[in-house]
Amino acid sequence: MPNDKYDIQELLQRDVYVNDKKVGTIVGERHHPNEARVRSMRIQVDAGVADEFMRKPAELAPLPKELVHSIRTDGTVKLSKSMRELQRRWRDTVRIDEKLYAPDEMLDRAVLDNQGREIGVITDLFKVKRTYKGVIVKTRVSIQKEFGVEATLRIPITAFSRTRERLDEVVLSRTFDKVLSLPSYITINEMGDESE
Repeated sequence: MPNDKYDIQELLQRDVYVNDKKVGTIVGERHHPNEARVRSMRIQVDAGVADEFMRKPAELAPLPKELVHSIRTDGTVKLSKSMRELQRRWRDTVRIDEKLYAPDEMLDRAVLDNQGREIGVITDLFKVKRTYKGVIVKTRVSIQKEFGVEATLRIPITAFSRTRERLDEVVLSRTFDKVLSLPSYITINEMGDESE
């Protein structure tokens, strides 16, 4: 495939186009020890494109690497798909702090509470009616003992306040004991495995 030959360093700060429409500018990718797991780059989306093609505009969004078709002679990046395909991909994301994240950008991240305490690691995402509502977290043994929680639990997306790109962490908006009492936490953990 043509996109395999491009290194992220070659693509940084390049403008991205679908045909003649500028989508935005590539600003980087998630820092992850296993680069093969990262299938999306980060793109700063033009405001007009965000307004037109997102349900709720976001400044930063994922750009799936497989959509990169080529680098044009003027240095801009050409995508292989239409704006509709990009719009469809942006619907299948997680919104944290007004930024969109692809599922591959969320996996393996450490979950911390707002005091910096590590709760566990994200192993999967949880959908309800085709929308990501939560993440599945493999909890630390010390957290299991102290709070009496299971080895894996679900944390609602709404409980997160921000991500730390360099440290590969997602930070909760409150302490873990407060998260445990949130109605959204209780609801998502009482649901069966059948999320659709």
